Amino acid sequence: MLEASSLAILLIALILDRLIGDPDWLWSRVPHPVVWFGKLIDLFERNFNNEESSGSARARAGFLITFLLVAFAVVVGRWLDLLLGWTGVAGLVIETLVVMVLLAQKSLVVHVRAVQTALREEGLEGGRNAVSQIVGRDPETLDDSGVARASIESLAENASDGVIAPAFWYALFGLPGLFAYKLINTADSMIGHRNERYLAFGRAAAKLDDVVNWIPARLSGILIAIADGSLRGLKRARRTFAVTFRDARLHRSPNAGWPESAMAAATGVALGGPRSYGGEITDDPYLNVAGRHFVSEKDIGVAIAVFWRSMTILAVLVAILAILM
Repeated sequence: MLEASSLAILLIALILDRLIGDPDWLWSRVPHPVVWFGKLIDLFERNFNNEESSGSARARAGFLITFLLVAFAVVVGRWLDLLLGWTGVAGLVIETLVVMVLLAQKSLVVHVRAVQTALREEGLEGGRNAVSQIVGRDPETLDDSGVARASIESLAENASDGVIAPAFWYALFGLPGLFAYKLINTADSMIGHRNERYLAFGRAAAKLDDVVNWIPARLSGILIAIADGSLRGLKRARRTFAVTFRDARLHRSPNAGWPESAMAAATGVALGGPRSYGGEITDDPYLNVAGRHFVSEKDIGVAIAVFWRSMTILAVLVAILAILM
């Protein structure tokens, strides 16, 4: 559970990740740890997701594989925990770097800001190319507003999945919790899709991802609302909280609606709405429907400012908890 040493490591990792992020010169030469998770998941999926099997058989196989992979991640995290515990100060430094690598503040902003820059300097086609790197919807169906909206939604959702959730599980359970979370989240992104190939096999991964993100998603919405209030005053914070608690349930995901609704209110725009995935149109409702429906590249900049303020508040809360522990 919560320990002062783990919270101190988390605080330093948050600061380093904000300053350094994921340097291209390193990960272009060495595979990122999440890439290894992905390779492992892909290996098991190709060998055990038999398209000739019944749906129930594929669901059982997916459940067993997901359970085994999560158990493996926990064991590896525990072994590394024990190993680093024997190495003194060097172990603390290494653990801090491991945690930093598995957070995604700066890298997330870099990708979202690339969309903003592309829209401003290259127009719609540039924006579509940039946003295709961070979202799964069909970029060719997006206009300028759709590109900007998609990038803000990605920023909000990944604030939870890429920063707050891994920080939460590391704070509670150390490296085993962090590794297990990243494995689950990676599995969901790879096999948790509702299509013919993955619907049955990836069901366990998708459901487990919903469970482990339940608390972090709501924390994310709260942090974004607080960040908006700290930037624009108490009255604005109250409105953002009201929109978040009203609209979060409108999202088809049990979790993504929380940070996205909060970010919609904080930026003053309507997020969500109809979109296309693989040629299929989904008639999703708007979040903060009273907000502006035309979203511009300037709104991306506002969202980034709110994101950074929420990350600052997260770091302050971690520091306070470390002192109190």
